[in-house]
Amino acid sequence: MVNCCGLLTDKKEPVPLKSIDVQLEVKDHVATVVSTLNYENKEDKPLEAVFVFPLPGDAAVCHFSAQIGKTHIVAEVKEKQQAREEYDDALSSGQQAFLLEESEQSPDIFSLRVGSLPAGESASIRLEYVTELAVQADDGLRFCLPAVLNPRYQPQGSGGPSVQVTSVPASLVPYSLSFSAQVSSPRPVSKVESNSSLEPLQYLNTDQTQATVKLAAGHKFDRDIELLIYYKDAHQPSAVVEAGQASAKPGSLMGDPVVMVSLYPEFPQSVMSSLTSCGEFVFLVDRSGSMGCPMNNSTPRETRISSARDTLLLLLKSLPMGCYFNIYSFGSSFEHIFPTSVEYSEKTMEEALKKVEKMEDDLGGTEILQPLKRIYSQPCIPKHPRQLFVFTDGEVGNTKEVTDLVKKNAGSHRCFSFGIGEGASSALINGMAKEGGGYAQFITGTDRMQPKVMQSLRFALQPAVEDICVSWNLPKGVSATVLSPPITAVFQGQRSLIYAQLAGQSSEAAEGSVTVKYSLAGHPSQNQLHFSLKPAEDSGLTIHRLAARTVIRSQESEERTHRGQQDEEVKKKVVELSVQSGVSSTFTAFIAVNKDSGESVQGPLVRRNIPTPYFGTPPCPRRRRNIPTSYFGNMTGSAPPPPATNGLCSASNEYFAKSMNGCRSSPAVFASIKCDNALVRSNLQPPQPHKDPLLQLVSLQKASGCWLLDAALAAVLGKTRKEVKKSKPKLINNEVWASILALIWLHGFKMDAKEEWELLATKAASWIKAQNAPCVSECVEAGNALLGCSVKKEALGL
Repeated sequence: MVNCCGLLTDKKEPVPLKSIDVQLEVKDHVATVVSTLNYENKEDKPLEAVFVFPLPGDAAVCHFSAQIGKTHIVAEVKEKQQAREEYDDALSSGQQAFLLEESEQSPDIFSLRVGSLPAGESASIRLEYVTELAVQADDGLRFCLPAVLNPRYQPQGSGGPSVQVTSVPASLVPYSLSFSAQVSSPRPVSKVESNSSLEPLQYLNTDQTQATVKLAAGHKFDRDIELLIYYKDAHQPSAVVEAGQASAKPGSLMGDPVVMVSLYPEFPQSVMSSLTSCGEFVFLVDRSGSMGCPMNNSTPRETRISSARDTLLLLLKSLPMGCYFNIYSFGSSFEHIFPTSVEYSEKTMEEALKKVEKMEDDLGGTEILQPLKRIYSQPCIPKHPRQLFVFTDGEVGNTKEVTDLVKKNAGSHRCFSFGIGEGASSALINGMAKEGGGYAQFITGTDRMQPKVMQSLRFALQPAVEDICVSWNLPKGVSATVLSPPITAVFQGQRSLIYAQLAGQSSEAAEGSVTVKYSLAGHPSQNQLHFSLKPAEDSGLTIHRLAARTVIRSQESEERTHRGQQDEEVKKKVVELSVQSGVSSTFTAFIAVNKDSGESVQGPLVRRNIPTPYFGTPPCPRRRRNIPTSYFGNMTGSAPPPPATNGLCSASNEYFAKSMNGCRSSPAVFASIKCDNALVRSNLQPPQPHKDPLLQLVSLQKASGCWLLDAALAAVLGKTRKEVKKSKPKLINNEVWASILALIWLHGFKMDAKEEWELLATKAASWIKAQNAPCVSECVEAGNALLGCSVKKEALGL
């Protein structure tokens, strides 16, 4: 496959990319990223270069400039068609020009065109963007530098880019990556972790509130680079006011002060301990070809699909009795286990698990839109709020169509999304969770899927927060206009962000407050934050740009929803704000023309490209020689377009397509993949590893929460059935004894995986208590003696 990460040409001839330098600056939970790409044209003819690359889907791209020789050119934001015409006009008149634009299908793909890099010249491209860092379940802040641009499968009849990738071993990549991060916060920095090798953390002051860290030397650009930043104290609510731009018009977003409010709601323990026992849980699982890739290179036997199967086992065992559920899976087509959601019982759980065991990565492409439409077409079940869990490696080309569909149905469900593996589209995974009022998680590197998914199930089982409203208390003469979309979901300990434009005059010492009120499990609750209206120093225009990005994304979504009479008016607003703020949008592009280059560039321009790496061991044989496939690790990837294409394309976006030089794929080519996949699996797949003892124990649990006293349970406990029966107190029944033994084993031997089994253990404890069994304390004592543990009865929840 052809990788569009690099300088592209039709002939695939390389332009030497010498190095990439990335500098990250983190202030509390806001990141500013400056990437510098250094190129050199060692040929004897001028080049036109095209660079297609991923960025975080929620980034606000706010600066783009180029240094060619001694000339420095800073780009301006202009309406996209106007920018394209200026670029073409400049090239045709022999001038140097640069064009940076966002894909119309997915906001996490950008195309950069460098028009005429003269023979023997060097070029340095500088790109800057700002973004908020997501809070993880363990309170870490996650930053991801996307390096992998996987092929994006484009469904038939859907206009937009389908990305293809040409891969080489990492050892052959001709460029280097340097990456450094500086972190500062009012609170001490405790640690920084990464999926890549880092040099030791260096503190810049004695109170450890500033630190710097670098990527270890010799790193290749062969994966998304993830940083997890931890502060010593828990996240605290905060508000930062940023002064407006002096040169901007007063009353405009850029001219007025803007406040960014970060709230971290804490719910009463009494409410948090009462998990709901109702709900409709719908699981949607990607079964495209790329789900056969390894989760990571250190455990190649554990594929994305096998991990998804294990995760579904944990989920199904952890569901509360009395709820409803269903499982859908998709590729080029989709399947469901039940025609409609069914009540959770021993019978329906076992029927679902038998089908889950047979799930493979055998459904071809990645068409997620149709199964979503099917799920949303099903009537909701009264008093059972719908909770949708989506598992995908995110290789879709129609991202905006998918997130728009989730948004359209936001009133009837919550959507929890999981991006699996390197290169999962952040625009898709974050977009679905944001529009669906849920929570997004990414599983990369050596991450295990199960604890992250169970964390989201805990969120889904929390009582839904309803009737959310935001109110402001500001000094006389000062007013706030909220720029963020309404808050639709609030989770325990997770950040809620609000941007607001402040109008009117106040004294330096003035204070204001913001209050978020909501109903939680029928109880009215509120979180209030007092803050100073004095603008922060040294924040530049970061908060204004993030606020502008928030408004731009909302207006773009409105334009797509109401295409027709109003769309031109909305589009005009987006262009106006994008130009005013210097933040890119779907309808604008960055354009720079070197009008002082002296002599015009002579001769026809030639295109060049740069290869990108594949990961892990050499790829296994392709399923079919006439179908190009993606490689990640040692398994074949998501079903791609026909071999005649080699880029991104859209009927409605020909100019962007020119950069990528390709065509849409037709799903017809996937018809033959299913049988070939089975052949590859039988010939090449290593024998399945032995089941993890934890998963063996979990698989034996009944839907009610209890275990049976049988040989299978005894084997997991490392005992014979005879030993287990002999140790049972006389007055206790078999199921209670078996269930207490299972709980003791979990607490005694599997505390490191508590996040994975905590919910099903709670269910088991509830079942035991409901039996009103005598001698529970004696049982726990006997169980400890049998298993060699010393677990307290209270720790078991009994």
